[in-house]
Amino acid sequence: MGAITDVAGIRVGHVQKSDGGWLSGVTVVLPPAGTTGSVDVRGGGPGTHETDALDPTTMTSTVDAVVLTGGSAYGLAAAHGAQRWCEENGRGFAVPGGVVPIVPAAAIFDLGRGGDFAARPDAAMGYAATADAAAREDGHDVERGNVGAGTGAAIGRGTYKGGVGTASVTLEGGVVVGALAVVNALGLPFGDDAARRNHPAGDQPAPLNTTLAVVATNALLDKAECKRTASAAHAGLARALNPSHTLADGDTVFCLAIGALALDRSSEAARQVSLITLQSAAADVVRLAIMDGIANARAVSTPGGEMAAYGGIVR
Repeated sequence: MGAITDVAGIRVGHVQKSDGGWLSGVTVVLPPAGTTGSVDVRGGGPGTHETDALDPTTMTSTVDAVVLTGGSAYGLAAAHGAQRWCEENGRGFAVPGGVVPIVPAAAIFDLGRGGDFAARPDAAMGYAATADAAAREDGHDVERGNVGAGTGAAIGRGTYKGGVGTASVTLEGGVVVGALAVVNALGLPFGDDAARRNHPAGDQPAPLNTTLAVVATNALLDKAECKRTASAAHAGLARALNPSHTLADGDTVFCLAIGALALDRSSEAARQVSLITLQSAAADVVRLAIMDGIANARAVSTPGGEMAAYGGIVR
């Protein structure tokens, strides 16, 4: 199904721990310098950092790294480590005396799944995941499943294991659209009514969840077009997971545009068609990345019992 790294210049790094009470980690998407980005947060329980800076009405337009992390709001400290790596490497918004890296982040809830509530990502793990991404070769394969921010991920009210997945598509004219997802959803794959009947909600309170995604493209988009692409990509969550965007999910989609390939803007009609085509593809690859993350997740034993690998049809 391809990978987000099919977009030239995009690199992905993971760091995780799964022993000694740990079941959590960090994933960093590191784009080339000068990449434009935005975000759309749809979930009712988001845990995010620096997403306001990605609004099209704000001053900055570029993104230096995107951090996806476990640990709920505590894990957002991982963004500070990614920011430190970017500063050391001269990446960031230029200010007198230096740079301020723009490093948005979003977190999933996996607290305590390894047994220790206090075992959650910190700045050191964020730095290590960013360094891991930077050390990768262009076009590298992306590890999937129980890695990085997907290490402690679960789906279906914590019944099945979730994980990291990725996918890409190449459109006519050479436009590449890729996505990476961390699947930690309240819902199950859309259409699997049998699994839903076997694991009814009952009177149990909904667990805290979140599905995170990063969409990347080699197309030239401005910040507002990135925002609209992130918004359109949320349709991929709704096609993949039922339910999605709930009060108990922090569903968030980032969009990164490398700017290597101009879209057809020869007329207003051509501009609209090219953007609609790209944004439709973004929704498709997010759906595929979510399915990939579920399909590659492996069963794990936790203090609360085993989280089984999902046994339904994943397509």
